Amino acid sequence: MTEAKIHEILKLVEGRRLSAEEALDRLRHLPFEDLGFAKLDNHRGLRRGVPEVIFGEGKSADQIATIGKRMAAAGVNLIVTRLAPDKARAIKRKLRALDYRPEAHIGMLIAEPPKALGHGTIMVLSAGTSDIRVAEEAALCAELFGNRVERLYDVGVAGLHRLTANLDSLKSASVLIVVAGMEGALPSVVAGLLDKPVVAVPTSVGYGTAFGGLAALLGMLNSCASGVVVVNIDNGFGAAFAATLINRVRLKRGSA
Repeated sequence: MTEAKIHEILKLVEGRRLSAEEALDRLRHLPFEDLGFAKLDNHRGLRRGVPEVIFGEGKSADQIATIGKRMAAAGVNLIVTRLAPDKARAIKRKLRALDYRPEAHIGMLIAEPPKALGHGTIMVLSAGTSDIRVAEEAALCAELFGNRVERLYDVGVAGLHRLTANLDSLKSASVLIVVAGMEGALPSVVAGLLDKPVVAVPTSVGYGTAFGGLAALLGMLNSCASGVVVVNIDNGFGAAFAATLINRVRLKRGSA
């Protein structure tokens, strides 16, 4: 249940076009709906200003389809992260409205298209092409959270001229999400060049001693450049959420 839908219900009651009993029935599943295996947080959009997001790994196709049907009935947007292509195909057979984005491993049901809020643009950078899946998770989530988003991919430190050629675009962004595997150096370089908040995302990309992203994580946590905050390995969603909150600081809900 979004803030706009609750406001609509209250206006209908105020105008005597909806009875109190009918309004109560529509609001019955606030703040959550218990499905037994899951408790759907229908209050999240009102409380935090972003739609419900569920983690696709570890959930069956049937469970995700059931959640999707209930959220669709409530008229609430739903994002499913870390959704593998084969599971997405199984869900789509049960839930035709599912929109699957394989480049980000994200499935989504959009009842109400997000409006662009925030002070400016969130720029998502990837160090390499192999980091793009995580970068796309961040970029797509940021868009679905109501941000203007730009992408700049394959600009890692192995060829720094690729990054510096785009400094004007980087300077125009409000928040930067920087995604990198291997040694995780790119966020430090970006933070050293610009006066913008940098949300760093280590990825599990790399050879043996990358330790599944641990080397990049530790490198980012030990950044010499100030202003770098770090999320978990491969957590594009978490980076998008943090960047969204930064982009909305002191912004009145509902304003552009």
